[in-house]
Amino acid sequence: MKKIRISAVSYTNTKPFIYGLQHTGFVDKIELSLDMPSDCAQKLIDDVVDIGLIPVAATLNIPNWNIVSDYCIGAVGAVNSVFIFSNCEIHEIKQLQLDPESRSSNNLARVLLKNFWKVKPELIKNAADYGLSTAANTAFVQIGDRTFGKKDNYKYVYDLAEEWQNFTGLPFMFAGWIANKPIPQEFMDEFNAALKYGLDHREELFKELPMRDDFDVVDYLMVKIDYDLTENKKKALFMFLDFIKHLED
Repeated sequence: MKKIRISAVSYTNTKPFIYGLQHTGFVDKIELSLDMPSDCAQKLIDDVVDIGLIPVAATLNIPNWNIVSDYCIGAVGAVNSVFIFSNCEIHEIKQLQLDPESRSSNNLARVLLKNFWKVKPELIKNAADYGLSTAANTAFVQIGDRTFGKKDNYKYVYDLAEEWQNFTGLPFMFAGWIANKPIPQEFMDEFNAALKYGLDHREELFKELPMRDDFDVVDYLMVKIDYDLTENKKKALFMFLDFIKHLED
């Protein structure tokens, strides 16, 4: 039988999932690649993989997509790894540099700017040194491990999951396990069990992960990232996709 091809994001927040895949032996039954979020999404769009842990905004580019797991990368309130970093208050931002590794978080920033903060800064893609802002009215979106320990470097820091909850009252789903074709139920059940194993054994995972003085990895993976795909997260997902569709209105 041909192995099902899976792409997962290579950030710290996916480590429990990878731990589960590896320590249940499920990884031997699949072809697994670890990628940055935008590449993970593109592989699923191009049918290079069958399942991807992809940024949810990318589902808009997949004709027949399906959620194939009970788990996701989400947050109820602050996530502590998806930010707008700025030298000025949000309503004074004139330029916003977008994160080249992210689709969903750039779109989340745009949705909040338009609908919550009601401001319209110039959006800059592929800035030469996008993850650094010294100009008084220039800010940038940044996600993932590159944000660890960075909150104290800027006067104004906006956690986008927290701001989404302030705006909608809902949690947020950053990435989900998405398939671009039908997947056998037996496979999905075994896949779910492997992911759950990783989540249930995070304490063992921490013995393998490097800890940091400037960032609480344990709090991040036990509290800040909320892995269960709840009905409210699904509701937030479809609300978010609808907001994206109307960004140019």
